Amino acid sequence: MAMLMCRHAFLYKLNYMEHNMKILSYILLIVLLVLGVSFAGLNASPVTINYYIGARELPLSLLLVMFFAFGCVLGLLVGLSMYLRMRSKNYRLSNRIKLAEKEVSNLRNMPLQDNR
Repeated sequence: MAMLMCRHAFLYKLNYMEHNMKILSYILLIVLLVLGVSFAGLNASPVTINYYIGARELPLSLLLVMFFAFGCVLGLLVGLSMYLRMRSKNYRLSNRIKLAEKEVSNLRNMPLQDNR
């Protein structure tokens, strides 16, 4: 009975902590949103971007957000390629382990021969 109550208290505490984490994440999201809006307001001055074909004027905040998003996408692509490479290597190594375990199993089941 004491074990059941201890488990119930643990689950209650775990649920309470998850609830607090959700509230904390919402507060953090609101703070980041307010900071982002104030950042956009402070950096609303237009900036001329010259590229090979022409030129364009964009707000500085939009330009910074675009380059930040580009960096995030680039980082995700690099991370995805590393993840896929490691997953492929993991698959090959697990196949080698299965083959080695099968070989060991076959060797254990092989009858011993006496050369006398």
